[in-house]
Formats: sequence, structure tokens, C-alpha cells
Amino acid sequence: MSNTPAESDTENVGNSVSSAIVIGAGLGGLSAAMRLGAKGYRVTVLDRLDLPGGRGSSITRGGHRFDLGPTIVTVPQELRSLWKVCGRDFDKDVDLREINPFYEIRWPDGSKFTVTGSTEEMRAEVARLSPGDVAGYDKFLKDSEKRYWFGFENLGRRSMHELWELIKVLPTFGMLRADKSVVAHARSRVRDPRLQMALSFHPLFIGGDPMNVTSMYILVSYLEKEYGVHYAMGGVAAIAKAMANVVEDQGGSVRLGTEVDEILVENGRAAGVRMADGEVLKADLVVSNSDPGFTYDHLLRNHRRKRWTTQKLKKSRWSMGLFVWYFGTKGTRSMWKDVPQHTILSGPRYEGLLNDIFIKGKLADDMSLYVHRPSLIDPSCAPEGDDTFYALSPVPHLGHDNGVNWAEMAQSYRQKVLENLEEHLLPGLGEHLTEEVIFTPETFRSRYLSPLGAGFSVEPRIFQSAWFRPHNVSEEVEGLYLVGAGTHPGAGVPGVISTALVMDTLVPPAPRPMPAS
Repeated sequence: MSNTPAESDTENVGNSVSSAIVIGAGLGGLSAAMRLGAKGYRVTVLDRLDLPGGRGSSITRGGHRFDLGPTIVTVPQELRSLWKVCGRDFDKDVDLREINPFYEIRWPDGSKFTVTGSTEEMRAEVARLSPGDVAGYDKFLKDSEKRYWFGFENLGRRSMHELWELIKVLPTFGMLRADKSVVAHARSRVRDPRLQMALSFHPLFIGGDPMNVTSMYILVSYLEKEYGVHYAMGGVAAIAKAMANVVEDQGGSVRLGTEVDEILVENGRAAGVRMADGEVLKADLVVSNSDPGFTYDHLLRNHRRKRWTTQKLKKSRWSMGLFVWYFGTKGTRSMWKDVPQHTILSGPRYEGLLNDIFIKGKLADDMSLYVHRPSLIDPSCAPEGDDTFYALSPVPHLGHDNGVNWAEMAQSYRQKVLENLEEHLLPGLGEHLTEEVIFTPETFRSRYLSPLGAGFSVEPRIFQSAWFRPHNVSEEVEGLYLVGAGTHPGAGVPGVISTALVMDTLVPPAPRPMPAS
């Protein structure tokens, strides 16, 4: 991986008869680069950050490695299939460890709910909290499995860029009540409010409001149970690094610390890119792993757009923002023995808090937190005897009328997170703090060029999913393809890996060079 442009790179991109440029070295972009390399394209990946991975990259401070984005891997066969397409063995390149229990949910009343891969253990957990809800939980799992096979294995693996593809599946959408929200579906199966939350919060991990996104997303419960929850040693950043290595082994290049300013269009077709420093790179096709909003509104700003106009993008609903506090602690490895690797601290409100975040755009006084403690399994992320943590709070994105001024609020909100953690999970935390980094929606806007500082691009509501979502093949410019969280099928590690799989079905194999006469 290079942090400086090499002159030969420009020549290779410009002169190759089967060249491709990938804008962005996130997991979607790297997956696309690997698939294009396997198809015979000579690929150049361009990214403005100093490490591959995009949101899945990392920052190291004082011996603490802070994994910035995804913390778990589900459906690992997606990665293994990707490596296999490239003639490689994923498990030789990445050390993936299964985690069990998956995570623990804690409520303010002191009750807990431990999620595992065992159906019988889960039924026992449900019975412990609410004996009358076991039968409803069984029905919910069956509902989840049906939606998994249709939503993930069917829709999630094929392009939805043609309206006919949507029309064909409308009867199934109707049968599965895709019009109902995830929360509404959970309510229809279990009565205990804690279980309703435990069975419906998952869309938050892909940027969706559980009270408004389609009930198709209850598929996550089956997906987790069937395929487990995993952690990559070295974090997701280790997966990204392994992906970049595959790209380079295929003869491609990954250029870091270099920024694309514009996608060049010639005769209605993507012809390459212009870099921020004025350098021009030509290519036969272009793949953008930038957010679709940024791709269309900035990278294609000089091209007339028919569908994804500035006005259309402004009317879109975007996922919530994220406040993420990464911090290290000194001498705590033997402390807080009841705190697992993954904990969800539910606040005193669930539906009311969701309404504040997604609808009102209000930074509430209360909060719910996702807390990650990777040092329990991965000694490489913290000095010996110490811990590395990640506390994430969903917050409004920057596009609301009463938007949060994070320059003023970041430290006070960090204090609220600290007090919450000390009271409910990590007593005495403040006495052990060492290194720390804070990301707000402003960071997401500046670091990842994410519209409105949204954490997961376009929100996956029903009319922003499948055909309604930005397509993997651009309808604006021939020879331009899109991958990543804002495209079909959506966010999350399996989702962004699948965006490249869908793209792969649309891109023709690289033409073979004519033999010398």
C-alpha cells in the first residue's frame, strides 16, 4: 500500500485495456476491487485516509488500538466466498474467533438478557424475563427465518436496478408484511417491553429507526443465531488490510492519502477521475465506494443528473448520527469481571428516545449505549493489564432544523456518557482513563465525507430499499458502479460485502488483450 502516487500507477491506469478505479478503500470498495481483480481488471483503489478500511479502519494512541467502526462479523461465509473467488483462503489471512455469548442487554431496573447462539438457551432467557412470551418468541424466530431467506439470500444477492425486479417480489413483500415496522412486528409477538426492545433494536446497527424501517430487518435474529457472531483478531481493520493485500497480489494498487475530486465523464461514460491535486487517472470503468450522496452531489457535480439530483438527495431520509467515545483504561483487565465483550445499555426510554433521534432531531438527556471491550479477547488492542473500550450512542444527524452544535456539546455529552457508564457498567471508570478519542457526526462528515454526518448513509426505510435505493449500476453514467452502505442491499459488514457481489453480477469480465501478431 502506497501513501504517495507513483508515476507508473498513472500510466498503468491510463493505458490498460482493462483498467478499473475504485474510489474509497472501505470494505465495500475493497470487496469490489478484489472481485474486479478476479475478473481480470487491473485495479487502482484510491482513498484519502492513511489506512484501508474506511469506517472499518483504526487509530492507535498510547498502545491502545481503537477500532473505529464495525466490531463484529456475522455471516462469515460471505468473506470466505469472496476470498475463494480470488483463489485465496480467508482463514489463512484472517484469524476469526467466534464469540459466545454474543452480547448482553442491560436495563435500568437491573434486569439482563444474554443473547447466545442456542435456541434453547434463548428460550430459557425469554422464560426468565417473561414466561408468557416463549410461544411468541418461537413465532418471532420463524418469522425471522422466512425473512432471512427472502431478504438476505434472495434480494440481497441480486441487482434491483430494474423496476420489474421490484414488481416481481411485491406479492412476497405483502405476504411477509414488509409494511409493518420492526417494532410493530416485535410487539405483535411478545408483550414484555424489554423483549420488544431486545428483538427490535438491530436496525440501529445499519442506521435504521426500528419504529419505521420495514419488518424485513427482523431477519438479523435468525442470521445471528444460525451463523454466529465473530471477532477478527486485530479488529475489522485487520480484515481490511488483508483485503488490500489481496488486491495488490492480484496486480492492483491501493493508494492511500490521496483524494478524488471528480469522476470524469466522456460521451456519457465514466472515463476516470481527477484527483484533488489535479492529477488525472483514466480507466475503463469506475466504482465509487463513497457515499452515494457524495458521489452524485460532489463527484458528479459537473454532470447533469436525472434521478439523483441535489433536490432528490435533500428529500431523502438519512440514518442517524453517532457519538462514539473511544477510550483506554489503566490496570483494569482484572476489573469489571461481569462486563462482557459486547454490552447494550438500554436507557429508561426506548421508543421515545428513537423519536427524539430520528424524528425530532433532539439530543436527549437520556441515552442508550453500545459498549465494546475488545481487550477481553484481543491482547493486541491494549497494553498488558489495560483495557480498550468503545462506547457508541445514537444521536441525531446534522440535517435537523435544531441541529446540535458539537463543537460546544461534545465534551458535556462525553461527561454524560462517562456518568452513565460509571453508574450502570464500569464503576470508578474516571479514575482509570488514559487515552481517548471522540467522534461526533461532524467527524463523520469531515473524515468520511458522509452527508449530514450520517453514520450509515441512506436510512433503510421501505421506500429507500431495493429498487428505491441508489443502484449498484449508476443510472446517471454508463460505466459507473456503486458499492457500500448507501447502495443495495445496505449497511453492515455482510451488507457492504454483498454490494460488491451484486456489482460483480453487472460488470462484464475484462476483455483479453489481443495476442501479438
